[in-house]
Amino acid sequence: MSSPVRDARLSSLFAGSGHAGRSILRAVLLALAGSVLLAISAKLKVPFHPVPMTMQTMVVLVLGVAYGSRLGTATVALYLLQGAVGLPVFADTPERGIGLAYMAGPTGGYLAGFLAAAWLAGAIGQGGLLRLAAAMLAGHAVIFAFGLAWLATAIGLEKAWLVGAAPFLLATLLKSALGVALVAGLKAWAPRR
Repeated sequence: MSSPVRDARLSSLFAGSGHAGRSILRAVLLALAGSVLLAISAKLKVPFHPVPMTMQTMVVLVLGVAYGSRLGTATVALYLLQGAVGLPVFADTPERGIGLAYMAGPTGGYLAGFLAAAWLAGAIGQGGLLRLAAAMLAGHAVIFAFGLAWLATAIGLEKAWLVGAAPFLLATLLKSALGVALVAGLKAWAPRR
């Protein structure tokens, strides 16, 4: 025979695990959706001067802010894992190679910077527009820092700046502003809980 106290404990235990199971499933689905969004953003090239831009860094930062630092970073890690195993999810893949060979190439530092930037954006981007703008700008700065450090080991810092940062500065400011507008719009549109 079972006692009412024992039955109540068992039901609360199973109710809690059901909620935890739904939370895990939700996180997995969000991470998968985010990694697909990152892959799409890497493939879309927007004509811009002096070089075309992808929307990938903006999506990394928006995911960090929207998902929070832990899930945002996990989503970026999933995306990088997909690329590491050879899925053509990065910009200019498969034309410029795939997998770990691509990641070890000139853009490898920028890819590594995505992880730190997603975490940072999630950590500081909660709040008003100023915090959101700071998260976008700081996240982009982190991506540039990782990317330039990696690129400079191969071609020197001055040349790395000239080919790996300077042509992208205006686009970065635009993507930061678009990221702020997108997240602010999503917050305004999302139902209040």
